[in-house]
Amino acid sequence: MAEEQKNGCSPSDCAGCAHADSCGSKPQDFKKPANQYSSIKNVIAVVSGKGGVGKSMVTASLARMMKEQGFSVGILDADITGPSIPKMYGIHEKAGGNEEVIFPCIAKDGTEIMSVNLLLPNESDPVIWRGPVISGVVTQFWTDVAWGELDYLFVDMPPGTGDVPLTVFQSLPVNGVVIVTSPQDLVQMIVKKAYNMAEQMNIPVLGIVENYSYLVCPDCGKKIAVFGESHIDEVAAELGIPVLGKMPIDAGLAEAVENENFSEVSNEYLAAAVNKI
Repeated sequence: MAEEQKNGCSPSDCAGCAHADSCGSKPQDFKKPANQYSSIKNVIAVVSGKGGVGKSMVTASLARMMKEQGFSVGILDADITGPSIPKMYGIHEKAGGNEEVIFPCIAKDGTEIMSVNLLLPNESDPVIWRGPVISGVVTQFWTDVAWGELDYLFVDMPPGTGDVPLTVFQSLPVNGVVIVTSPQDLVQMIVKKAYNMAEQMNIPVLGIVENYSYLVCPDCGKKIAVFGESHIDEVAAELGIPVLGKMPIDAGLAEAVENENFSEVSNEYLAAAVNKI
């Protein structure tokens, strides 16, 4: 009896059983293999519990800084219904491919990018798909895109803890998660949701980045807490993870996004995040 599993099977019963990999005797592995044209050393997911906190900005910033340090970098835009990465880099052409694979588009700084906007006939067309279809597309961005040799692949996740984040955590070999938040009190609860999801999926949380932390007065240099005083340090201490950066409202970064030249940006506010990664 001591050897019996929770499902009533003993180790001797499982040996040679055709269903041993799918029953409750051991955890089921849903990881999808990359294709023969991809060799990716590290996969970093950038997540947020809610939308509008600048998750794509943080994703692109981390990718840029790693690129500046000489690493080969790619961005998988998993925010299928709200893709923004291609426009930030000024990419409007369509991704190519053949019968075997899809080729990512290359930004001016050499960053490889794959997004649903690179496949749509018109980039302003809405993506009106149900969850399983969206999740399937995200999986294909891993299995069917010829990423080549990358040191880091950053995954720009959609907000929340729904189908796509679950698919990414289960299907991709994610090495770590960066959580993006903003100072509002409500967001503290949302951060914990994102953290708890990663914990339940056994994926390390590298730390938290707070966006919109403050605004620097152009006249006196005073830091103004536009969205209220930050409590991110207390939240991070409670969860036992570091704060990787506090990004202010920076007109220069916003201008780079609007002008579609993020490939020239260097976001000094995330130096600690880059060191952690």
